[in-house]
Amino acid sequence: MLVKLPWLLVAISALSCWSTLAQGDSTQDVFPLSELERKWAAEWSFSGISTFAHLPHVKCLTHPDETFDIGIIGAPFDTAVSYRPGARFGPRAIRAASARQSTFRGFNHRGSINPYLSWAEILDCGDIPISPFDNALALRQMSEAFLELGTRPSAYAGDPSVGATSDESKKRRRRPKLLTLGGDHSIALPALRALHQIYGQPVAVLHFDAHLDTWHPSKYPSSWKSEQSEFNHGSMFWKASKEGLILNGSSVHAGLRTRLSGEGWEDYDDDDRQGFLRLSSDDIDDIGTKGIIESILTRIGPDTPTYLSVDIDVIDPGLAPGTGTPEPGGWTTRELIRILRGIETLNVVGADIVEVAPAYDDRGEGTALAAAQVGFEILTSMVKKGLSPDSQQQQQQQQQKTQNKKDEL
Repeated sequence: MLVKLPWLLVAISALSCWSTLAQGDSTQDVFPLSELERKWAAEWSFSGISTFAHLPHVKCLTHPDETFDIGIIGAPFDTAVSYRPGARFGPRAIRAASARQSTFRGFNHRGSINPYLSWAEILDCGDIPISPFDNALALRQMSEAFLELGTRPSAYAGDPSVGATSDESKKRRRRPKLLTLGGDHSIALPALRALHQIYGQPVAVLHFDAHLDTWHPSKYPSSWKSEQSEFNHGSMFWKASKEGLILNGSSVHAGLRTRLSGEGWEDYDDDDRQGFLRLSSDDIDDIGTKGIIESILTRIGPDTPTYLSVDIDVIDPGLAPGTGTPEPGGWTTRELIRILRGIETLNVVGADIVEVAPAYDDRGEGTALAAAQVGFEILTSMVKKGLSPDSQQQQQQQQQKTQNKKDEL
């Protein structure tokens, strides 16, 4: 018994220490959270769980009390394509390609802001678990998910003390925004349906793509028709227009270079009835990026609620081959980035990046990298639009100084 006594005393002492820790009296002293954060919170670009830009991950659809200002949501769906499938793996590829973005190194020198360290609470909300077997069910799942996430109060609305802003910027911050990682382009239809319910009006669409995507479903080469077949990645804007979701006369296609149906201009006639301005990829040779930007801003006002949809095939397949319907003769990644920065004054209420199919990408994953950069530019614009007018003016002045230095060189 005398031999065992010291061990008994040690056990009692240990139990006493654990009891004290369990009561929370000295946890902060033994394991100060600030010290743990300092030592272990940082991540290298190649480490950590793969979320977009190393942002916090919450499966927002199962956490109804989780608020955010901008949510990044994956839509891994590709069973509405007319050519090569594979875009269901797009969200995963884009997240992996965004690994070199972070709060630590996220300052956008083109936009004069770090979107990850500004006023907005940005979360990676995970993916919508979309059925690959039933397109009608998939459409319903996406519609309900976008509506549920889009009707929540924003994180700013729950804490309006975050940043003194004008009434207009407060209004813009009141509703959360979604950046959707596709997925094929058909995901734009449920997104537009949700926005129509949220805003109670049609929204403008700014559509970067090699293809029109306003095709009448009958233009596809099949005599086997069904209502469900109208939901596809080339007719979703036709369907959205038919449902009154798109603001006719205030929408734009940019980067077009697709072949048309039949022997004439019937596809353009359909498109005209849906109220789109068409800017071809060749136009950039004549009017430059500045001309493209001016054409877009003339068509869509700065306060018009706008859905920004970027099909990665707007970029030339020599630079972004990982997509389902590649078309030669597209823009460069740099040209697209320049245009996105030039339209940052638009009131973007939702956005998507679609048709990234990593199975067809090159060894350097150039398509996914381009998509991740496009996401960064879109987030930058969304955050900047929520700033106060004074803050925006200061940043515009800084951008002008930077441009003047470039001109001097």
